[in-house]
Amino acid sequence: MAGHSQFKNIMHRKGKQDARRGKLFTKIIREITVAARTGSPDPAANPRLRAAMIAGRNENMPKDTIDRAIRRGSGQEAGVIYEEVRYEGYGPGGVAIIVEAMTDNKNRTVPDIRTIFSKHGGAMGETNSVAFNFARVGQVAFPADRISADAFFEAAIEAGAEDVESGADLHVATCPVDDFGAVRAALEAKFGEPKSAALVFKPNVTVPLDEDKAREVIALVDALEDNDDVQTVTANFEVSDAVLAKLSAA
Repeated sequence: MAGHSQFKNIMHRKGKQDARRGKLFTKIIREITVAARTGSPDPAANPRLRAAMIAGRNENMPKDTIDRAIRRGSGQEAGVIYEEVRYEGYGPGGVAIIVEAMTDNKNRTVPDIRTIFSKHGGAMGETNSVAFNFARVGQVAFPADRISADAFFEAAIEAGAEDVESGADLHVATCPVDDFGAVRAALEAKFGEPKSAALVFKPNVTVPLDEDKAREVIALVDALEDNDDVQTVTANFEVSDAVLAKLSAA
């Protein structure tokens, strides 16, 4: 298991994440609202909005809720204005962490994030203090039970993906940011709606962790993700299969 992003989560955390559905709805609604505000309210012309709507539908979000978020974002309804912010820092074991958030009050969010880092053995850094450890890329993920690994690999490479990974649950295609729209469209045309599609931070290098340090980092990531303003958390750690088995059994 290497890295950590919205597409890759250590298995033992699934139960906790399932219990956070209300918070997840809030995060998706914010993403839909901001996507509609910063681009077209038409998902066909706004890949970011379309990706957010797919995320909402995958979580069984009611259509009325999605439509209302789009109307708020496009100015058709009054609502809170959210600002996109990014925070960086280090966790236990020297793991680099990027936190992407949306907030209506940075004076609240900044100290909250700093406190979470400090409480869990980490430290919040300055902007670009850890960004060099990551590359900004596009990722498109499809359920593994819908497509064979070979078929997905061939289609993704033909569409322009630079990297393809297949696991028990997901096939994930990674591509340059500039090619994201084309890769997503080509794979969607062939395989239907993806499980997720987004621009993400992908670790350039990873830090190997033992069981104890892995638990500490995961606790920090959990706490960050539990914050209402946080959208995604990416950390550049990896654990061996033996450590992963122990974490999953806990």
